[in-house]
Amino acid sequence: MLPLIRPPRGFVIADHVAFALLAALVAALHVVGSQLQPHVQAALGPRASIGSIGPGWTGIVLRDVRIQAPPGWPVKDELRAERITVLPGLRSLFGGPWRVVRVNVEGGYVSAVRARNGKMRLLPALLEEGASPGKKAKAPGPASGAQVEIRRVILDDATIEFFDQSVRQRPLALRIEKLDARAGPFVLPALDQAIDVSVSGVFKGPQRDGRIAIDGAFTPATRDTDLRARFTGVDMVPLQHYILSGADTAIRRGALDLDLRAKVAKGRLNAPGTLTLTNLEFVDEGPLATFVGVPRQAVLAAMTERGRLEVKFTLEGRLEDPSFSLNENLATKIAAGVAESLGVSLSGAVKGLGGLVKGLLGR
Repeated sequence: MLPLIRPPRGFVIADHVAFALLAALVAALHVVGSQLQPHVQAALGPRASIGSIGPGWTGIVLRDVRIQAPPGWPVKDELRAERITVLPGLRSLFGGPWRVVRVNVEGGYVSAVRARNGKMRLLPALLEEGASPGKKAKAPGPASGAQVEIRRVILDDATIEFFDQSVRQRPLALRIEKLDARAGPFVLPALDQAIDVSVSGVFKGPQRDGRIAIDGAFTPATRDTDLRARFTGVDMVPLQHYILSGADTAIRRGALDLDLRAKVAKGRLNAPGTLTLTNLEFVDEGPLATFVGVPRQAVLAAMTERGRLEVKFTLEGRLEDPSFSLNENLATKIAAGVAESLGVSLSGAVKGLGGLVKGLLGR
């Protein structure tokens, strides 16, 4: 019988120390989880529910997280997630604001709405009910939710649905899948610091899927923005509502590339961009049909010759100005750009856009 070999004493001590540290870490995560839950619940708002919360190997794990949509929202939820892992800063145990190193969201879903007046609404439970422009956060205390600082939020393979009520009577539904996003830092509830954003995903279309990427920074409380958006090979059919006027012929199929740099400072928008259209086909084949006020035949002739139609434009205006409409501004600028690109008379090209264009041109 082989003699029993005892491990070296140092190995035994190290093993016990490692076990003790692991036990202490698990105990600390239990403590942090119990203390963090009311702050997370408060940060998510009264319409939120959490299936369970407890310690995991990489932080605090929240399962079956849901924020129900407010009244009038086109879908039931503004946010869902199968699993959210929160890695807290352990120093938060010793007082001060809650600091979260990282939040990983798995199986995530977000819905956003653009109202008829053009106002964008994304996660109102967090970005509207917790903060508003010019409103300062209350100091943490028994009567108000404590401040929570989140250094980084990560979404992997998420889905976002965007419902635009500003372009037609029935909301236009747009969907982005396989969305990967990195954003932070978030300082709740004030949200008065710039949030770095990096987003990429697949833009779903009825005939083809394209790619979308957005990078830059955004401050929710002031709406100051510096973002670059790139669309590549996106289906033109659902997006035609943003550039066509009522007199234009509808698009049967086509692809769109867009490169846009949007800046908002002190409520004023400046957004130069380049729009490229390829493989356009129209529903109306008549000789009098138009595209953004330009004769359709001229557009098709140019695309046959060049293989594509490229338009440069700049959107600008004050967001708080009641007369400013992003949709009309975009349609007008693209009409002028198409006319310039094709060498068509500008007055003839924009005639179909009516008084808005005449006002813009000072006529």
